[in-house]
Amino acid sequence: MTDPAATDGAGAARAVAAVDLGATSGRVILGRIVDGPGGAELRMQHVARFANDPVRTPDGLHWNLLELYRQALQGLAAAERAHPGEIASIGIDSWAVDYGLLRDGRLLGVPFHYRDARTAAGVAAVRSRIPAEELYARNGLQHLDFNTVFQLAAEGEFLELADELLLIPDLLNSWLTGVSAAERSNASTTGLLDPRSGEWDRELAARAGVPDRLLPPLIDAGTQLGPLTGDAESAVGRGIDVIAVASHDTASAVAAVPATRPDFAYISCGTWGLVGLELDAPVLTEEARLANFTNEGGIGGTTRFLHNVMGMWLFSESLRAWEPDATDAQRSSLLVELLGAAAEVTGPIPVFDANDPAFMPPGDLPGRIVAWFRERGERAPESRAEIFRSIVESLALAFTEAVRTASRLADRPVSVIHVVGGGSQNALLCQRLADRSGLEVLAGPVEATAMGNLLVQAQALGLIPDEPGALRAVVARSSSPIRYTPASR
Repeated sequence: MTDPAATDGAGAARAVAAVDLGATSGRVILGRIVDGPGGAELRMQHVARFANDPVRTPDGLHWNLLELYRQALQGLAAAERAHPGEIASIGIDSWAVDYGLLRDGRLLGVPFHYRDARTAAGVAAVRSRIPAEELYARNGLQHLDFNTVFQLAAEGEFLELADELLLIPDLLNSWLTGVSAAERSNASTTGLLDPRSGEWDRELAARAGVPDRLLPPLIDAGTQLGPLTGDAESAVGRGIDVIAVASHDTASAVAAVPATRPDFAYISCGTWGLVGLELDAPVLTEEARLANFTNEGGIGGTTRFLHNVMGMWLFSESLRAWEPDATDAQRSSLLVELLGAAAEVTGPIPVFDANDPAFMPPGDLPGRIVAWFRERGERAPESRAEIFRSIVESLALAFTEAVRTASRLADRPVSVIHVVGGGSQNALLCQRLADRSGLEVLAGPVEATAMGNLLVQAQALGLIPDEPGALRAVVARSSSPIRYTPASR
């Protein structure tokens, strides 16, 4: 039932607002918990959507964070004007690992983008101090050149100037409220957190060259930070409370997986495909390290044991290379058209390694895919439809292998794969994943990250019981996943 304290005078359910920042776009979405036939359901309303376009300067690739902040405030202000007095709280989630360095509360430079090439020097510096085996045993993270610990090692003198480190959603929260803290799900992606205790590994940080003063206090998802203050309050129009959600977007997305049984795997499929299991404890074996699996924090002290795969980046960057001047709407239309054409491609489909770092940087991705095959003396796809079909098959194979490896490493059987996020709309990819894995695939919800963000806020406000399974029960009643079965069945 809806809590009377969260209703307005007319009895309408009050709203919570999610600011969901993805690697290519951001959005502001309102959510309301309403009474449905089977219990509480979540109803969502999109208020604003805006591009997240990085900016390259002479020193590298950066996030346009000030523009994202401005757009978020504009979206929240529009929501407040449309629903005056109804918004009970605000929560922010974003991608992981990236951060701002501050001194006396002032930002030292524009945050770097994780795809910037500067991190190679940071990897070498950390590895010279801490062997890879020990690093994994202590932080449980798969090796990615852009992990925060490596980025920090590449900062040089800026670390000496800074007195605080805040990851992107924590930084935005501090601008909104004046409160500086690190939410644990995102802090777990830095490489500086002990995955067993959920606390900073300060000795590890010191050995990696990260000063202790940079590490802010840790908080859990659901912590109420306080109201909007200062210019943020003026911009939005009211001092709405801000709640720290599971601020790593994948943590929010996994919280919104509509699983009804424990033996599930998930794929949070957006720019990245995050493939894994939800566990009660981290898997810190040497075998897990060699398989490049990571242990990140989830809701309620859970561990997201997963592997990163390139994901929808392979499609979006190909479209950007082919149609650099197209609008987002035009690229979306072309994506649907090319996936339709890809489904009609017959004969042997060439498959590449979707985890190859060659596909990481922005640029001519189709050219790099073709070059990948030619360098190995293999037949390369030629037309756009063939390249898209090759991407589909390569991702389906990479996802399947990641699910099987996670199941083996964690000794956890898997009977169903949940695909959430934008990639859940890719019917060809979902079907080929079912075919290759031999498992049932349930696709949806699309806006899983925003749903997880909204539901954590609702739970913090007492609109959803604070008990195991409560969030997923609301998701299951609020969404209707599309079912894909293996072709052989």
